[in-house]
Amino acid sequence: MAWCWMCWMMSAAGTRAIRSWLPVQTTPCSKPKSSRSFPVLTAASFRSKYEILTNFTSVHLSNVELKHMGQQLVGSYPVHFHLCGDVDETGGYSAGTYVEGLAIHHSFSRCVTVHATNGLLVKDNVGYDTLGHCFFLEDGIEQRNTLFHNLGLVTKPGTLLPTDRNSTMCTAIRDKVHGSYIPVPATDCMAVSTFWIANPNNHLISNAAAGSQDAGIWFVFHKMSTGESHGRFPETKAELTPLGIFYNNRVHSNFKAGLFIDKGVKTSHASAEDPREYLCLDNNARFRPHQDADPEKPRVAARIDRLISFKNNDHGAWVRGGDIMIMNSGFADNGIGLTFASDGSFPKDEGSSQEVSESLFIGESSNYGFQGGQNKYWGTGGIDNKTRTLPRNRTFPIRGFQIYDGPIRLTKSTFKNYVPTPDRFTSAIGFLMKNPWQITPKNNLSSVKFGTNISLKVFFGRPGPWFEESELDGDKNSIFHDVDGSVTEYKDTYVARIDNYLIRHPNCINVTKWNGVICSGAYAQLYVQTWNPQNLTMTIARDEYPSKHMTLRGINQRALFQQYQPVVMLQKGYTIHWNGQAPQTTFLYLINFDKNDWIRVGLCYPPDTTFQVTSDIFQRQTSAFYSVEEYTPVSSMEELQKTRQGRTFYFDSSTGLLFLLLQAQHTRDGFSYCSSQGCERVKIQATVRSKNVSDCRAKTYPKYSQAPTVIKPMPSKTAVPCKNCGATQAVFTSDPQKTYLVVQLQSLSKAELQQGDLESFISVGGSKFSFKKEGLYLVVVDACTGAVREHTFFSRGDAGRLVTYLKTKVLQRSIVLLGTRGNVGSLDGIPEALVSLGTAKPAHLGNKGSLAFLGFKGNFRPSWTKLFASPAEQGLGLLEKYIPLQLEEYGCRRVNTMKTRDVELLKKALKTY
Repeated sequence: MAWCWMCWMMSAAGTRAIRSWLPVQTTPCSKPKSSRSFPVLTAASFRSKYEILTNFTSVHLSNVELKHMGQQLVGSYPVHFHLCGDVDETGGYSAGTYVEGLAIHHSFSRCVTVHATNGLLVKDNVGYDTLGHCFFLEDGIEQRNTLFHNLGLVTKPGTLLPTDRNSTMCTAIRDKVHGSYIPVPATDCMAVSTFWIANPNNHLISNAAAGSQDAGIWFVFHKMSTGESHGRFPETKAELTPLGIFYNNRVHSNFKAGLFIDKGVKTSHASAEDPREYLCLDNNARFRPHQDADPEKPRVAARIDRLISFKNNDHGAWVRGGDIMIMNSGFADNGIGLTFASDGSFPKDEGSSQEVSESLFIGESSNYGFQGGQNKYWGTGGIDNKTRTLPRNRTFPIRGFQIYDGPIRLTKSTFKNYVPTPDRFTSAIGFLMKNPWQITPKNNLSSVKFGTNISLKVFFGRPGPWFEESELDGDKNSIFHDVDGSVTEYKDTYVARIDNYLIRHPNCINVTKWNGVICSGAYAQLYVQTWNPQNLTMTIARDEYPSKHMTLRGINQRALFQQYQPVVMLQKGYTIHWNGQAPQTTFLYLINFDKNDWIRVGLCYPPDTTFQVTSDIFQRQTSAFYSVEEYTPVSSMEELQKTRQGRTFYFDSSTGLLFLLLQAQHTRDGFSYCSSQGCERVKIQATVRSKNVSDCRAKTYPKYSQAPTVIKPMPSKTAVPCKNCGATQAVFTSDPQKTYLVVQLQSLSKAELQQGDLESFISVGGSKFSFKKEGLYLVVVDACTGAVREHTFFSRGDAGRLVTYLKTKVLQRSIVLLGTRGNVGSLDGIPEALVSLGTAKPAHLGNKGSLAFLGFKGNFRPSWTKLFASPAEQGLGLLEKYIPLQLEEYGCRRVNTMKTRDVELLKKALKTY
């Protein structure tokens, strides 16, 4: 039957009939490409419902349902713009090309594919229950396309590309790998995404992506054009290309991440040298946008504005690169809210800025979710310990903001509801677990606000499940700068792991439950690179705490050289030792040293070693070095100390220590790791005759031991809480024009009052009205402005006066908040009065312990109006509600200018201002 249907469609009559169904405008544009219009129906058209080729007159697709379209064949998609080039004004079209209002569901391959096509508008479309990347930009050269107000739901794995495949498909499909290579799912595949964006110069405005097997939105960076575009177009420079508009996008219920910005694809075919399949996922790209995609020109910050990310199993957002700024965003119920990763490894990475501001992080909200469906984990959690969906599983350590390497800046942000359970640690600020990487003390936090339900502000991890031994280099060197004391209550201090004695002094403050320590001081990093042998373990000790040394294994055990990057306190002395033969070549780089910052370093060698020591300045972009200077030996430590800015070294053959004073000579700018001139470094070329282990600690100490001293005194504890900390917005939704008022009510029963000194209050937008006497308390708020009109008290048994007040004194367009404290006496008449403020019928309020009511006075019954009542011996606890303001239904005049922001940005994207 299906074959007969296809035969009929391919007949002349069928073609005429189908053309009559298609809502495709074919009016000529001002500069027609050819006389040909669309659609032209071929056999391929029924694998791909609309396959649009180049040189069309015009294409406007709108309001079509596409079901069961596409196949797991290349080019067979419901909608496919194939090698169309520029389809907007740049391409000569006076009326831009668009795809609008399509319902694409149960697709066998993708939703809308944009292939070597620029300037397309994809607007108001739905893609549901589809295989493979849904809204798909294919070859890495697609630019200036605008995706506006699209919804993608339940994006499932497909077979076409390695990035479409799940773990089973990844290892089973091996026809395009070389030889007997077996793909690794976690690194080659498992990237299927609702929005797959292969070039950053595209615009995403007010889209939503939910239920993807891997990611909601994934920005991937092609090193060169791929597929059919390869060789036909210039290099993509995607890594260097500035980000288009990213505004008000929502991602939730995705398994791997809501938003993922990282990685590239393999751009060479399988070979003996690299047996992986062409276009498999590859860890070869780092997003670092510059003006005109030119690394010699200034950086251009990528702005991610209003990302709403919740219920993602692993990450709300994983973002690698710089400069990148996330602002006005909300993260809730994710395994990890947000992680920034640097754009590469030093010394190739020049240092960049990563910042999150004006954002809200919620560990576990009152959105409990539902058991079943794609929810894999279910258990108890949250501040009320109720059953709910869980990220990963019940033991996974939830973190709001995760520090990986840096430098990052977190400012003007709020954290709420991070409460550990007996099964897991939960913290507002955390660190990447099992981290072998470098980490910088330039990570800094400021103007941070923590809600009342924060048991762990910060957690450095402990040996055990998930953290394992917590003994990798990055684990040991975890650190951040608390700029204003909003995290620690000690201004201008650094927070590090409690057992790190490279950064401590005698007045540091231990915070045992964080597994952390708070210290004052100045800090930088020493980057140590060693050659021949390459896989040594390095032990570094500070002269003031020689028995509290740090052992580092290095970053990559398979590399030809090894690299270590301890964080060090400046103006101190250190010694370095090895678990094997001392390296023949060692480079010491000064990382995050400002001009005149210094440390003294002693490196262990056999007593008969001879040295050539030089300094130079290394340029990362060109891998060239200049200003080479030879070091000369001196005969004593005293002479070395006197010539701090000279190029000298002292070798103490009695201990086997080669001593150097490392002092920065040039100014460092902004977030760069190195000076404005380049990376200052010292090269030690050692002629090592002995193969014995080079560990000199037994001879070094106590000879070079020093008494611990404080260079920078610890500040006094902050006495006054920060008034301007936290995000300005208390609520983040995908509807930016709505303004919400945060209200809290804590009504206490007589039984609760007898349990302790608890506070009864009504809080409106952060302003608290406390109850000291037993009775009823009323706060009236203007529903248009959020301003408190009046707050008043009604004593026990004074229900009549309250009823009169509610009926005669409360103005129209008012929010009415009612709370109680203790025994309130008779409530006669109150249930009837509350009906006019939102209750469906008079409530039975006899024998209630406490009451809380949210109502509205006006010609409208909002959904948020509600009466809460507890039994006599119980309480309501703290109630927190978010009430929308300025609604036209209230009778308010809309004053919020943000309501057109998405439309304004759409016009900007389309260049129609």
